[in-house]
Amino acid sequence: MHGLGNDFMVIDAIRQSISLSTEQIRLMGSRHFGIGFDQLLLVEKSDVEGADFRYRIYNADGGEVEQCGNGARCFARFVIDEGLTNKTEIPVITNTGKIILKIEGDENVTVDMGAPELSPQKLPFKSEQQAVSYTLKVEQELVEFCAISMGNPHAVILVDDIDTAAVEKLGKALQADMHFPQSVNVGFMQVIDRSHVRIRVYERGVGETQACGTGACAAIVAGRLLNLLDETVNAKLIGGDLSISWQGEMNNTSHPVMMTGPTATVFKGTITL
Repeated sequence: MHGLGNDFMVIDAIRQSISLSTEQIRLMGSRHFGIGFDQLLLVEKSDVEGADFRYRIYNADGGEVEQCGNGARCFARFVIDEGLTNKTEIPVITNTGKIILKIEGDENVTVDMGAPELSPQKLPFKSEQQAVSYTLKVEQELVEFCAISMGNPHAVILVDDIDTAAVEKLGKALQADMHFPQSVNVGFMQVIDRSHVRIRVYERGVGETQACGTGACAAIVAGRLLNLLDETVNAKLIGGDLSISWQGEMNNTSHPVMMTGPTATVFKGTITL
């Protein structure tokens, strides 16, 4: 499946027993030797009251991560298409809490991603105090960014031109920086106007992807905190557009971020491990 080109292998771990090693995930994630994906999504039985499913995510390098917004939309479409639920609002549990997936009438999926987390300790990000933006010296230049968690850590950098931004260079450098002990997803945002932005994201364990849902959410939160964006924004990523809404502001960050976008099923099959 994919959401705007951010592609996933989705496995039903409810109707079959699954136990995957890191090596197996890496093999399946290889675009030359396996099936190929940005992330592997596992659909599991929920062990938490009030959640219908457990949603687990693995990067192509085999590492388990906390959250994936584009994957959440595909997760919702998968459980509907596979007959695992007939609900149009689906609560699922992730490693960082519960999110709500909603099937829209136009076949898009809206995900209630919960409220953003700005505390450096929660990302985690090593900083003596919380701020709207931070500055680090990376690759011999000072880089200013916002640090935001959407269930997974993001550093958002404002750029004048997304096409010429040093995405790979600065992405790799920030991910390896000691201030991010669990690494970080690095987003680059160009503000077109108060309701339109362009975004590229360099993800942990993957590299640059066609789209990143949590990255788009973090970018819009950053833009709102900097008073650059309205409450609802069209985010244009390489793979297509997402609609992101956040009613929060600097003095009230408790509102959830709502993300709406499409999904696509590419093929189904079996693999012998």
